[in-house]
Amino acid sequence: MTPNILVVGSGFSGAVLAHQLACNMDCQIDIWEEKSHIAGNCFTERDRKTDIMVHRYGPHIFNTDKKEIWDFVNGFIQLQPFAHKVKAIYNGQVYSLPVTLHTINQFFKKTYSPAEAKAFIESLANKSISEPQNFEEQALKFIGHDLYKAFFYSYTKKQWGCEPSELPASILKRLPVRFNYDDSYYNNSLVGIPKEGYTEFVQKLLDRQNIHLTLNRKFLPEDDYSSYSHIFFTGPLDAFFNYKFGRLGYRTVTFEPFYFEGDFQGTAVINYCDESVKYTRITEHKHFTPWEKHEKTICFKEYSKETSGSDIPFYPKRLAADKKLLSLYRREAEKLQNVSFLGRLATYRYMDMHHVIDEALHFADKFKDAFIKNLKRPVFPNVEPT
Repeated sequence: MTPNILVVGSGFSGAVLAHQLACNMDCQIDIWEEKSHIAGNCFTERDRKTDIMVHRYGPHIFNTDKKEIWDFVNGFIQLQPFAHKVKAIYNGQVYSLPVTLHTINQFFKKTYSPAEAKAFIESLANKSISEPQNFEEQALKFIGHDLYKAFFYSYTKKQWGCEPSELPASILKRLPVRFNYDDSYYNNSLVGIPKEGYTEFVQKLLDRQNIHLTLNRKFLPEDDYSSYSHIFFTGPLDAFFNYKFGRLGYRTVTFEPFYFEGDFQGTAVINYCDESVKYTRITEHKHFTPWEKHEKTICFKEYSKETSGSDIPFYPKRLAADKKLLSLYRREAEKLQNVSFLGRLATYRYMDMHHVIDEALHFADKFKDAFIKNLKRPVFPNVEPT
């Protein structure tokens, strides 16, 4: 019997999974998307006033150290190599992020060599912290008090809505310190942006005869889904269970657009690290497509806030109380038959795009094998609920 599969959500997780199943199984797949468009928070479109390709839910720069993932994406669209540079404004000065040799010398008004700068930062580091228990301790152990206060303390409070000491240390592990003048934001060697945006990528993934897309269709857990052999849910895990144990903590982002003649800030992203500035950063989207030329520009001020019932969840907070709720929801999910959960919202993890794609590819293979061999179908990817 040909399986009839429902995929909830057309972001990267749902789209990659649906494409792989449609290509490798004799099945029919319905995709329900709650939004009026595909591609989830990676949705891109041309701005009507400027013709600039805009990342409607904030900038997404594709980066990976896995060539097979880079090649997979390039099999559908053209990824243009992109050098992502981030600047930060603190106390009236402009600095480069992540913290580099230039940042250190500029901030402390020194002319250190790499070895001298490394020794200097080690002298500032809090050596009493052996195993950092939170974001703040991780920062103090890495870079000491002054750099932490300048570039991370207030910015982090604005972004996450709590003291950095309440956040897990793992968040800061993604922010490197370099003792050279390399100001590339990412450590990964493969960095790019789709020439015609991310929406094109998802469109081509879903361009299969056995994939049927419905926009503006909300999944309601209480409805009857017995006509489907299997459901893949990529939305918020707590929403699937109607928040029966309470809401998991998320931060959301609101965007305040404005237009400008010419070039507003000279780069794609500037972080605002002073607590007195209420927005976290300004993004200027024409700098994400340096291969295009635009006389006008569109920018967005980004504000972070707690997610309410009507907001789009962006970043899982994963505080101690959230992790307890997560364990309850995962136990409920494991009891279900013929339902799987995939993606950053359904697994309640911070995930970059290349992680999402990689996991969806492997999950599709795992499901296909289980279906063919009549084994128990996977409920979650092979990850621990940490």
